[in-house]
Amino acid sequence: MTSEKLNKVAKITLLFWLMKIVATTLGETMGDFFSMTLNLGYLISLALTFAFFLIVLIIQLSAKRYIPVFYWLVIVGTTTLGTEISDFIDRSLHLGYPMGSLLLFVLLLITLFLWYKRFHDLKVYPIFDRSKEIYFWIAVLFSNSLGTAFGDFLSDDIGLSYFDGALVTSGIIILVLLLHYFTRINAIILFWIAFIFTRPFGATFGDFLTKPKAKGGMELGTLPSTLVCIALITILIFIAHAQERRSKNRLSINNNQSH
Repeated sequence: MTSEKLNKVAKITLLFWLMKIVATTLGETMGDFFSMTLNLGYLISLALTFAFFLIVLIIQLSAKRYIPVFYWLVIVGTTTLGTEISDFIDRSLHLGYPMGSLLLFVLLLITLFLWYKRFHDLKVYPIFDRSKEIYFWIAVLFSNSLGTAFGDFLSDDIGLSYFDGALVTSGIIILVLLLHYFTRINAIILFWIAFIFTRPFGATFGDFLTKPKAKGGMELGTLPSTLVCIALITILIFIAHAQERRSKNRLSINNNQSH
């Protein structure tokens, strides 16, 4: 069996970033659907989304190789749970979004420090080792929670409209992209910056879709917006599976030719 077949994570491509943005928007709208539309409250919503995250994470960790649907279900799990963690810190613990953002940023730095200390790198692709994959998912969870808190900080504390917040965060993402192609700044550092800021982009865009028009939103509702995002992520997962099959076929052809 080749090492490529043992890889457990998605390759960082344009499709990856597109799916990440849709997944983060879904996490925001679905998290708000649980806590606000269904009025379950932040603690119960946190427990439900944590249970979903834990189930899909166990499935992902048990898989022998990268399977797009498992991987992206965990990403959705981290974005949804991240929404509840951020809201719980701010509204139930009353720490506020600035302090919540700082707390989550510190937790992310600690995770990355421990990851680097053990493996001497922070490469996010490929990942073969289960222990390294666990560090990866913890970092993803903290980064998505941080992104949620920062997005809410832009809208609730600074007073930006949801659309303006999405513009600010998308501008940061574009800047990171330019730095990647035109500077020698470490690609892994730029990856985590972009990964963090795709979350507030998705969060603010999700709020733009669901919040009342009086607050600058489109007032589409959390359930319709969630269903649209689920449809989009499902289509993208099918595309990811098709790409994975083509990649395996090319690898199999190359192996046969080499023999």
